[in-house]
Amino acid sequence: MPAVRRDARLGLFAEYGVTERLTLQLKADWQAGEDAFVDYEGRGPVEIGATWQVWRGGRSAVSLYGGYARAGEGRNADYAPPGVGEHDWEARLSAGRSMSRRWGMDQTFVELQAARRLRDGLPDETRIDATAGARFGRDWMALGQAFGGAADGGARWLSLEASVVRDLGSWSVQAGWRQTVAGRETPLAHGPVVAIWRRF
Repeated sequence: MPAVRRDARLGLFAEYGVTERLTLQLKADWQAGEDAFVDYEGRGPVEIGATWQVWRGGRSAVSLYGGYARAGEGRNADYAPPGVGEHDWEARLSAGRSMSRRWGMDQTFVELQAARRLRDGLPDETRIDATAGARFGRDWMALGQAFGGAADGGARWLSLEASVVRDLGSWSVQAGWRQTVAGRETPLAHGPVVAIWRRF
């Protein structure tokens, strides 16, 4: 892009376990951004979905997710939520494995997710996300994550994120940095990520 673009996003992510195998999920956010061509501000996409744990072993698990997302609505006429169709559908396969103490870390785990997103009015996407994490002591965890994807016949992207999580009772605080490391027809983006989690 010929000019710097600044984006801000405040998001809500919630999960509720209905049974030991079925989990309901909600995602919503507020977005604002500005570049040389457009300013936008408003509600981002809202997504609802469900995850079904199809298999669980001693240290491994596999699950399937299905979700529906509706595009955001801006507070001004030139608002355009990035990367979301009017009505989107997603199917996602996830596999994870935890390990006992290794390399001086108390607990480690890895997770791989592959998704197909059908977008209304925009090219469909294939996405792959990977996470590796490790606990240090009782209250600390480090995470390394990769978010990649490709739109049919168009954009490609790969972003990396590193973060640290501190547990404070039933609350956790996460702080990290995300950066685009490869791509085509996608912004070269970087910036901090801060999250507050509550277990209930």
